[in-house]
Order: sequence, then C-alpha cells, then structure tokens
Amino acid sequence: MQAALAAALDGDDRTAAELVDEAAEMAARVGDGHDHHRTGFGPTAVDLARIAVAMEQDDAEEAVARHEKVTSDGRWRWLPAEHRAAHLLDAVRAYLQADDPVTAGRVLMEADRIAPAEIRHRPAGRDILAQVAREPTAPTTLTHLAATLGVG
Repeated sequence: MQAALAAALDGDDRTAAELVDEAAEMAARVGDGHDHHRTGFGPTAVDLARIAVAMEQDDAEEAVARHEKVTSDGRWRWLPAEHRAAHLLDAVRAYLQADDPVTAGRVLMEADRIAPAEIRHRPAGRDILAQVAREPTAPTTLTHLAATLGVG
C-alpha cells in the first residue's frame, strides 16, 4: 500500500492501481478483524489506501465517494482508532478539495473525537484544523479548538 501511494505521488497512476489491487488480493486472504499481528492490514485498510491514492491523483470526488462507502460499513470499526482518525484527515482534505467545508468540519470533529492526539499534536492534523477553522462555515467547536491550540 505504501508503494502504491509512492507511485501515486510520483504520478504513476497505472502502477499505483496495480499495487493497490495486489494489496487487495493479499488483504482478502487476511480478512477484516483477523489481524492477529496487529498490523492494521486487511480489506478495509486497502480501501483506505485507495482513498489516499485518489487524493494524490487529485480526484477528490472519487476519494469522497469511497470514504462514504467505507465508513458506512461496520468493517471500518475493526481498524485502530489512530488509523481511523488519520484516514479522516485525508477525508477532510478530500471534502475541502470537493468544496464541501461543512462536511469537512463534521469529519474533522469526528477525528478529534476518535483520537484527539491526531488533531492536536500531529503537524498534519494541526494544519488541517487551521485550514478548516478559516472556513466561514466552520463549527464553533473547531474554531475554538484552533484558537486554543494557536493554529489558524
């Protein structure tokens, strides 16, 4: 999955797709909820990788559609909280890119609820918080959080 993301970052969409498909084949053998080595790997993690690849390919609409499908499914809950929150930061970027700051704010609040450290302490989380807090439609809770953390 990391190689697929690297390929997407390099603009090699074909290789990115092939590598994610390869990861999906392996993940199907593991299944969700059967990660006995606690690597976070499984079909849902591969679905999240597809979203990250779509974002690197500047396809926010694809990323949003995949995000909504993955998170509406109970398999999503098998992932560690930090993994889910980190994914939600990618989803926030997708919603902002798709010009939906209201949903971006809602998703960011969910990430903060799941794993506050991902938003409050990681640079990527703080950056996205600042970006959302600047939106006129940002939830008051987020603008207060941004002010408290001194971001924005």
